[in-house]
Amino acid sequence: MDIENEVKKAQHGDRRAFVNIIREVENDLYGMAYSILRNEQDSADALQEAILKAYKSLGTLRDESLFKTWMYRIIINESKKIAKKRSRSVAVSEFSYQVGISGEYENIELHEAVDQLEEPMRLVIILRYFYDLNIKEISKTLGISESLVKTRLYRARKSLLRMLSNSGERGTPIHGRY
Repeated sequence: MDIENEVKKAQHGDRRAFVNIIREVENDLYGMAYSILRNEQDSADALQEAILKAYKSLGTLRDESLFKTWMYRIIINESKKIAKKRSRSVAVSEFSYQVGISGEYENIELHEAVDQLEEPMRLVIILRYFYDLNIKEISKTLGISESLVKTRLYRARKSLLRMLSNSGERGTPIHGRY
């Protein structure tokens, strides 16, 4: 599917085109919401709110090629609003993610290591390696500079390498400046 073309159609009132592009990204959006909220109902609520917000403000999107990045930003904001509204802070130990990976055994250690990173580093790793966003897209999605994205990626990769090479110490959360 040509998402950019579907976005243009949706911006001109084609509801079916909007449904098509949402179907294309909804699993990734739900996974991102779940990685922040770690609750199925809250994640579904965030997804619903994000879709509604996107539908209402689709006309404000100026570059159709940035649709996916724009949607990630909306879902992250909605997820954080729900977390705040429910008076729950997202603890490092609660942060998780759902990814469309087949669950091979060799990925378990990596997933556990990513779970131990602090939220800012974890988000950039998930967006970069599990959702294939580039540095510029991550920067726009998280509302931070490209250099900060690069710094967080560097520190997260360094922490992951250290964790994976010291597999006996994996139970200890990795904390550091970001």
